[in-house]
Amino acid sequence: MQLLLWRSNSSSAISDFAFTAYFRSGRIYVVDTKANPRSPSLHKVVEPEDIISKTGLAYAHTSHCLASGDVLISFLGDKDGNAEGSGFLLLDHEFNLKGRWEKPGHSPSFGYDFWYQPQHKTMISSSWGAPAAFTKGFNLQHVSDGLYGRHLHVYSWPGGELRQTLDLGESGLLPLEVRFLHDPSKDTGFVGCALSSNMVRFFKTEDESWSHEVAISVKPLKVQNWILPEMPGLITDFLISLDDRFLYFVNWLHGDIRQYNIEDPKNPVRTGQVWVGGLLQKGSPIVAITEDGNTWHSDVPDILGNKLRAGPQMIQLSLDGKRLYVTNSLFSAWDKQFYPELVEKGSHMLQIDVDTENGGLKINPNFFVDFGAEPGGSCLAHEMRYPGGDCTSDIWI
Repeated sequence: MQLLLWRSNSSSAISDFAFTAYFRSGRIYVVDTKANPRSPSLHKVVEPEDIISKTGLAYAHTSHCLASGDVLISFLGDKDGNAEGSGFLLLDHEFNLKGRWEKPGHSPSFGYDFWYQPQHKTMISSSWGAPAAFTKGFNLQHVSDGLYGRHLHVYSWPGGELRQTLDLGESGLLPLEVRFLHDPSKDTGFVGCALSSNMVRFFKTEDESWSHEVAISVKPLKVQNWILPEMPGLITDFLISLDDRFLYFVNWLHGDIRQYNIEDPKNPVRTGQVWVGGLLQKGSPIVAITEDGNTWHSDVPDILGNKLRAGPQMIQLSLDGKRLYVTNSLFSAWDKQFYPELVEKGSHMLQIDVDTENGGLKINPNFFVDFGAEPGGSCLAHEMRYPGGDCTSDIWI
């Protein structure tokens, strides 16, 4: 098994190169993963000054490699952190700047993730928030102030025309990761809405427009000794297995990972759940309150003598669907706010063993990668990728 892990906020791997984009520096790094897979080397750096001068874009996030050989990257704002500056950058096959992908006047109101489905000539992007807001940590007032998103943007593919904007309302606050089903003929997908803690399904209607509905809802928990009387799950990542049978998502604050059978995408069925951290694990001063007034903590095991820190954040699934890998850093400013110990002691990576026949999740007791023991000091681990592609990067045409 070979897995690429980048200590950054975004990456996408293809057979020869991996692309990583860094919020703080604004640089895009192109890493050669083919020449020596065990020792990747830096191939090229795209400097932020060049990106800004040509496109006005800043705060890079998601990258996808296109069938044309180009690379498409989403950006979350302009150099001053305004969401109105968000959009999409095209690099050619030699990683030179080509310019914006979307047509003039068709930029999204907020930027974050995106996924395209070529057979339906559609790309859909999501909307986190204004960098000027989220880079300082989470402030609930900023949601009311309109500094966070709740929309999906529907684009023509590959034309780059904004055809429709879906307002997800209060049930779709902070829509982050967005995925179509892998079957390229399917016209349905999901988006994880972090603050509302809902999985929203989007789909094409008979008149060729797009609509949406809540498919899975995680109820907020009543709690004591926290900043609010109720705690959302905070769905920060999800993925769909390559055979489109299972959907997995994380609740970064609650601390659990869930598995759902989505063979009927309209009616997901929960088939697995495992607790791997969170704010409610035993020993925490924060307690959850049940409907009958009792208190409870989640039971989180130690792994190889290590207490699990923070909550599950990014996930990646092995190509056979039997191993789910999980890291625990969301974004350094938010890590410091909700899990200060994580910044001090560093991240870790876990392996969750998956029952692909009947459904079910179990923590592998013999797998623990500690990023707190790096030579240069503790690190915050985020995205994971398989060389050659995986279920969060590959798109079929």
